[in-house]
Amino acid sequence: MSLIAAKDRIIFALDVPNLSEAENYIDLLKDHVGVFKIGLELFVACGPSVVKAVAERSGKGIFLDMKFHDIPATVKGAMMSASSLGADFITVHCDEGRGLLQAVVEGSAGTKTKVLGVTVLTSLSGEDLVEIGIDEKYRTPQDLVLHRARLARLANCSGVVCSGQEAKAVRQEFGDDFLIITPGIRGSGDAVGDQKRVVTPYEAIYNGADYIVVGRPIRNAPDPPRAAAIIAEEIEKALKDRENGRVGKIE
Repeated sequence: MSLIAAKDRIIFALDVPNLSEAENYIDLLKDHVGVFKIGLELFVACGPSVVKAVAERSGKGIFLDMKFHDIPATVKGAMMSASSLGADFITVHCDEGRGLLQAVVEGSAGTKTKVLGVTVLTSLSGEDLVEIGIDEKYRTPQDLVLHRARLARLANCSGVVCSGQEAKAVRQEFGDDFLIITPGIRGSGDAVGDQKRVVTPYEAIYNGADYIVVGRPIRNAPDPPRAAAIIAEEIEKALKDRENGRVGKIE
């Protein structure tokens, strides 16, 4: 875990509408983060050109956050196309079961791309799970996250995407060789926005996350590189406290 530099555990979310803005952030932050995340908005607008831009302008990791969700044959084909772009990580929803997850893993065969199962979106609360008809035996998001993480593991996914609130339980059950990527990151004074299960950078890493996805706290900061550097400092502190088995305090 500690072999990866703290700043390289930051995945910056390129949640912008066009290639020009994406390139500006790539150039600004390439020395301050380890991975750039390309989500649906940007990929629909720009297609593979934005993946190429990240690779050529930064040389950093690429997280293609497609959250695939369709029948297995369709998603397997989509995964074969997407993994050929050279992405390091690609996401697929876990809620269609093990068959879909296995199809995506098969579609990535022979490439460097790691498949990550999206467990429960950080924009959902326990009340939301009731509203959308999730079985009542999964009474908390953590129960459902663990169930879906088990499916991802059985399907040979490299890891999962989950909130930092569930990261500790996932890490305890699956050990150190299962990747945990945590979105929904906010500083102690940041607005929550459309997220519901949020944690600080420190909390996410201390609880077991390997990487954190950060968008607005860096993008909306007056000095984005400085904001990224502060987050890296929190990550470093969390790693040390986690290794020493103690809970630290963010100043």
